[in-house]
Amino acid sequence: MDMFIGGRWVAAQGGATFDVVDPATGETIDSVPEAGPADVDAAIHAAEIAFQSWKTTPVAERARLQKNAARLMRESAGEVGRLLTRELGRPLAGAISEIQRSAELLDVYAEEGLRLHAEMPLTGVAGEKIVITREPVGVVVAITPFNYPVTLLCFKLGAALMAGCTVVAKPAEDTPLSTLRLAEIFHAAGFAEGCFNVVTGRGPDLGMQMIAHPTPRKIAFTGGTRAGKAIAAAAAGTMKRITLELGGQCPAIVCADADIGAAAAAIARHAFANSGQFCYRVNRVYVERPIYAAFLAALADKVAQLDVGNGLTSNCALGPVVNEKIYRNSERQIADARANGATVLTGGARLTGGLYDKGWFLPPTVIADASPSALVMTEETFGPVLGVAPFDERSEALRLANATVYGLAAFVFSRNLATGLTLAERLEAGSVWVNDIQRSNQRAPFGGMKQSGIGREKGRYGIEDYLEYKTIYLTYDAELR
Repeated sequence: MDMFIGGRWVAAQGGATFDVVDPATGETIDSVPEAGPADVDAAIHAAEIAFQSWKTTPVAERARLQKNAARLMRESAGEVGRLLTRELGRPLAGAISEIQRSAELLDVYAEEGLRLHAEMPLTGVAGEKIVITREPVGVVVAITPFNYPVTLLCFKLGAALMAGCTVVAKPAEDTPLSTLRLAEIFHAAGFAEGCFNVVTGRGPDLGMQMIAHPTPRKIAFTGGTRAGKAIAAAAAGTMKRITLELGGQCPAIVCADADIGAAAAAIARHAFANSGQFCYRVNRVYVERPIYAAFLAALADKVAQLDVGNGLTSNCALGPVVNEKIYRNSERQIADARANGATVLTGGARLTGGLYDKGWFLPPTVIADASPSALVMTEETFGPVLGVAPFDERSEALRLANATVYGLAAFVFSRNLATGLTLAERLEAGSVWVNDIQRSNQRAPFGGMKQSGIGREKGRYGIEDYLEYKTIYLTYDAELR
């Protein structure tokens, strides 16, 4: 599959390609171009040309096209979902749901875009008016990770297009195919050539070439905190606007008065979805000591019901992790926990035999009695590994939960609403769930505090990050003649 630039499929000008591999079977699915500086320049040039007309396209027309793209995504959800499962390994039902949910977000962005408005303060001065309006920032570079390649791109793409920006996307090297298919869908929906372009490549160099290019005015990135810092530093050279959704090491606090069954079910479901490969999953759990043993038993029971398999051929809960690097990080954290006296309650070792020999399959792993300094309690895991530890005082739990450079999400379980709300208010996180863990709402802002990022995505908050304020001072003759 080639890149999508200026409404056309194009190969890399240097002719290089790389393979995309099914993480469940080790088979090569397809190959894609390995872009270089000339390809980056071509894609950004196409976006810049398109921007000149797209920024003056009526917002109602932008919304119509975006809703059309959302409709086509729903119609293609089965096909694109299968492609996503093959390149990522996620079970098919989850992959299809990602396409459907992404289409829903596009609709929300379209509706919120229609609500954008300018302001005219009432100065009361004859012959003077002040108009405060918003304008699209310009060409946007969107760099996305492998774990939710369609959703995390739509966070950026849907907001940027509704604001009047054009986009050059760089998907992760593990999962470029679903993004390329998405570009084809947007083109079929009626978006003009150059509004949405995709370049593919490996390693950080390609992304840095895009960031260093003088034309783009905004960088939207989802990924690790270390990479986000490098992007922010590079973007500062030309004062590009940035939205960074970065790492998380998200805590859950389970109080003694919590519904143990509900807490265990929610945490098991959320911690191991997508094989633990997402930033706002539960990474570590602090449980009040009187219910610690009961909670561990309930959690182990729920986790035991999560089967692991090939997401394309079985109705499993977890597929493989996407590559060896992700697997090795989880393996390292498990070994560290064991070396420091923790108990591996479930999982803990790579699955082997039969289909498991073909991919990086790690069962859902619960580590009990994890020390505060354990890697699983201090580092982002990005795999199916969960640390659990007891606490005696709720102030201690709050201190441990906040003792991190991250601040993306947190979770609280308590039947006492006052306790739950007080903890939620004091947790240093951009989103906090109390007593259950639902999907993040498409109209609510999503993003992190501290080193978990800059800016917010989703709803009207996401679109606003792609607009610049402009103040117009108008003087006119107010005399009637």
